[in-house]
Amino acid sequence: MQKFKVTFLPEKKTVEVEKDKTILSAALSAGIYINSACGGDGVCGRCKVILKKGSVLTQPNGAVSLEERKNNVYLACLTVIRSDLEVEVPLTSRLDFDNLTPQEVAQRLKGLYSETADVAPAETDFKEPVFKHSPFASKVYLNLPLPTLEDSLSDLERLLRELRKVSGATVIQAGLFNIRQLGELLRDAGWKVTVSLGKHNQALEILQIEPGDTTGRNFGFCFDIGTTTISGQLVDLNSGKVLGTKATYNTQAVFGSDVITRIIYAKEPSGLEQLHNAVTDTMNEIIRQLTADNTVDLNDLNCIICAGNTTMLHLLLGIDPAHIRKQPYVPTANFLPVVRSSEVGININPRGLLYCVPSVASYVGGDTTAGVLSSGIYKSSQLHILIDIGTNGEIVLGNKDFLVACAASAGPAFEGSGVSSGMRASNGAIQKVSIDKNGEVFYSTIGKSKPRGICGSGYIELLSAMLSAGIMDKSGKLTMDAPRQRESSNGKEFVVVFKEESATGEDIVITEADIENLKRTKGAIFAATSILLRHLGLEFSQIYRILIAGGFGTYLDMEKAISIGLLPDLDRSKFVFIGNSSLAGSKDILLSEQARHAAEKIARSMTYFELSVDPGYMDEYGQALFFPHTDLNKFPTLKF
Repeated sequence: MQKFKVTFLPEKKTVEVEKDKTILSAALSAGIYINSACGGDGVCGRCKVILKKGSVLTQPNGAVSLEERKNNVYLACLTVIRSDLEVEVPLTSRLDFDNLTPQEVAQRLKGLYSETADVAPAETDFKEPVFKHSPFASKVYLNLPLPTLEDSLSDLERLLRELRKVSGATVIQAGLFNIRQLGELLRDAGWKVTVSLGKHNQALEILQIEPGDTTGRNFGFCFDIGTTTISGQLVDLNSGKVLGTKATYNTQAVFGSDVITRIIYAKEPSGLEQLHNAVTDTMNEIIRQLTADNTVDLNDLNCIICAGNTTMLHLLLGIDPAHIRKQPYVPTANFLPVVRSSEVGININPRGLLYCVPSVASYVGGDTTAGVLSSGIYKSSQLHILIDIGTNGEIVLGNKDFLVACAASAGPAFEGSGVSSGMRASNGAIQKVSIDKNGEVFYSTIGKSKPRGICGSGYIELLSAMLSAGIMDKSGKLTMDAPRQRESSNGKEFVVVFKEESATGEDIVITEADIENLKRTKGAIFAATSILLRHLGLEFSQIYRILIAGGFGTYLDMEKAISIGLLPDLDRSKFVFIGNSSLAGSKDILLSEQARHAAEKIARSMTYFELSVDPGYMDEYGQALFFPHTDLNKFPTLKF
């Protein structure tokens, strides 16, 4: 097979690929991450590159304008390599996979672990649950009695006898690896050893046996594997202290911005393997960085707890997720067994264990279970709604008597995909927007750097400001009598930042098509919440608290979110931001067997409500496709 060299600029990174591979495929092999929200179908138009040298074969596509074609601009996903190439990947086509800054991580996880960060104010009838400390992996120091003619138990039975005394467990497993080295190790150590134990399904398992007392070195990781972001924490299992937190983007995004696109891509040749490796490589890098920062030996990492949506957990374990998107939407497994991290490709203690927080259904995953656990709503006598606004908007309604969940196909618009100038919440993202009476735009960006695009919270503020200024009507149409508006090849658009001020050298705009996309996203969230309440014969006024989960809520302006109809018009004191509740729940499980049992009970007892079977959902959704809503009586405090 003929091969060609492709050099990517400005990195000057060269990779050799086979003839007829696409530029997108070559970029992935080179470790250059190009934005391809549609998974390579040529639909999103986000993967534009500039051909500097070489010959290619491409398919015509409306996403590339005539002027761009004259300047050798191509879509990487539709362009086949036919010679050695030099390709420039502009900033606008790149995925920012650098780790978030410590400040951004702190913002995303703000308040999660402080002692005063109760889910609701002091007058509520429940507090954040406090679980008995019983970590998923533990270490036990044993000073074994020496064998004698009167006490001639085998080495293994001698070890197990003492472990049963200390742990109280009746079922303790020992693998062949540890048994093979046991005889010599015990005698060399003078019968004084430390045994690492892990909770392997219904039994305790001996993970490692070390000479002497090493009980002070016992660590674990908890992860939230989101569609967009992967967050991880290194935890001292003895003290429960979080030693470090890192968050970075899920590199699966190069195969598609949402779970459906990735499920489809998983059926491609080696697609499932690529998606699996993208997750494990990211997790391994987070582990590598945090252990290096805290001088922790990988062999002292004994367990990992992972929360994520059902598709993400399937891809993590290399399980085909195909049936998740096919009616009747049944996953391969909701309750996944404990496995060895090495089986998954995670670099910790070779015999270390990995546990996935159980899911509820195809579109309500372990991240929701973990969120319910950490929020404590399952213990409350008051009615609560938990909303996790992401690519899939998961919503849980209930209290200690019942829990009902649904998932809204919100789409990735509020996470930066499918909109002209969208980007994730990283440096250069516009997050605050206001427009004065003269139509002038004022904004601030994350990191206070030059603007590169608009993140989800920025879009909410922008829509609210445009609505208030009369630049956009309630249906989402732009009025052409305001400054900064113009006709473009893609219809009407409003210029938020002119190219002279932007970091990309291009105008940052919002188009009517973008507004339509964002309107559908906010409409899906509001309609799903409304239908869930109606299904149970309840009204918004009966809800005690609405909990907003996820990193998205960190930057969310409540008034602006209500003004566009994303959230209901209720007393503002009813809304509580709880940050990354998925990561908080996985940490609870990492440190407590009691929390793990509670999570499994939550997942088993939670009822999944399929929105598509409710005949009123589409009507409710249609009514929500206005700003804020067609029924303005639902938003009584807003002035129109």
